[in-house]
Amino acid sequence: MCSKLVIRDRCFDWGQRTYLMGVLNVTPDSFSDGGKFNTTSAALAQAQALVAAGADIIDVGGQSTRPGAEQITLREELERVLPILQVLRSEISVPISVDTTRAFVAKASIEAGADIINDISGGTFDSQMLPTVASLGVPIVLMHIRGTPQTMQQFTDYQDLMGEIASFLANQITTATDLGIKPENIIIDPGIGFAKNYEQNLQILRQLHLLRSLNCPILVGASRKSFIGRILNQPDPKARVWGTAAACCAAIFNGADILRVHDVQEMRDVSLVADAIFRGIAGDR
Repeated sequence: MCSKLVIRDRCFDWGQRTYLMGVLNVTPDSFSDGGKFNTTSAALAQAQALVAAGADIIDVGGQSTRPGAEQITLREELERVLPILQVLRSEISVPISVDTTRAFVAKASIEAGADIINDISGGTFDSQMLPTVASLGVPIVLMHIRGTPQTMQQFTDYQDLMGEIASFLANQITTATDLGIKPENIIIDPGIGFAKNYEQNLQILRQLHLLRSLNCPILVGASRKSFIGRILNQPDPKARVWGTAAACCAAIFNGADILRVHDVQEMRDVSLVADAIFRGIAGDR
């Protein structure tokens, strides 16, 4: 694995510290913050707040992927994402990723100033996604999922959870590199909450280290998710910050390189202390 990835003059030196991807949902229906940031002014203010809090990447999503979320049209997704991307790119300097499964949206987003594609389908929903990303020469996050956000919770029956996740990701890594995506441009995500039940989400956090053999940086998105709510008996996603902190600490301990989080300021503190303990890195950054 190439240990370093440079995006927009920022060096991501994998294994040296934990990086934070701040969530910016520009949707009316995301599970945690739908409708809060779907205007350009609100999105920009939130992105600036995330950067000030310590986000290394801003992840913009125009299509909710919560369980049961309705699929929107291509036009709707473009209308949600592109104007906000253009404003963000003119005002913030950190790398921007776009959470999409559509190759057309990916290409338009990169042209509008985004730097990374974050595909919850691992490149499987749109046959043109991986060739498009290869032609653009940008990094991509390949996530594990079964089914779609509408159907995924019907597909939680695994014989070997981590083995099947690793096999899916290994196959997508091979396909991506065969199509011309550079190995150093691939990041993997086990897909917590996507076709995973409560116990399986916990197992992923316990056994995340098993994915290190794929030789790609690992992204974990546990922030505010329902398995944390179940443990805490907390129905309000925004009130799951401390539970998210525990999940993030476990992810760092077991090999996560990037945490996709809503509460950047709090998770920055978590990652600073966890990195000091587990990686032997201390001090301000």
